[in-house]
Amino acid sequence: MVTALDDDVWWYDLTGVNATLVDDDGALTLVDTGLPWHGNGLVAGLSEAGYELRDLDRILLTHFDFDHVGGLTAFDGIDVPIYVGKRDAPLVTGERSPPLGNHKGAFQRLVSPFVDAPDNDVIPLADGDTVGSFTAYHTPGHTPGHVCYVSESLSLGLLGDLVREDSGRFEPSPWLLSYDTDAVARSVRDFAERAPQFEIAVPGHGVPFEKKNGSERLDRLAATV
Repeated sequence: MVTALDDDVWWYDLTGVNATLVDDDGALTLVDTGLPWHGNGLVAGLSEAGYELRDLDRILLTHFDFDHVGGLTAFDGIDVPIYVGKRDAPLVTGERSPPLGNHKGAFQRLVSPFVDAPDNDVIPLADGDTVGSFTAYHTPGHTPGHVCYVSESLSLGLLGDLVREDSGRFEPSPWLLSYDTDAVARSVRDFAERAPQFEIAVPGHGVPFEKKNGSERLDRLAATV
């Protein structure tokens, strides 16, 4: 279920969507949680990586989407905080519904009955906030509150759905799956300019780049959008 990308980084291939487990200097961190039926697989992956459920310290979400927050309920009753971009946080908690006036928001509203709000504390993140070694970069477009996370010490970039891997290269989030593709393009360029260099790059969909100049691949995309 999990594949080691480095000594402290494991990739969950959840059949079409990715999650990542990171030992961040002793703070065990899960990034994204897949679909509602992926919860058991996420817990089993902890064991495969040599941990137990009680070892989990926090969950980072790149954004609110059915296929990234669906597995959160597997951690109900476990005292782990959930971090997410501040504009998506009210959607995660159920305090606000996705907007019907946007095609992506309308789809999110359609599937929202299948997504339960978590029992855990949800902590909103602003651009530049840090959680352990990770810095959050606000990268709107796919969703208004989308964030990417970069750990400079681990040389790791967690890119969510800002981009997806296809045939060995990054592509920006497409119109059908995004709130605003112009904003996606701006976010790709801005993130590529501001983020430090990282070797390992894990997109929300597709195959991660394992110690293969992840930020340089992002730079190539930024030059074309």
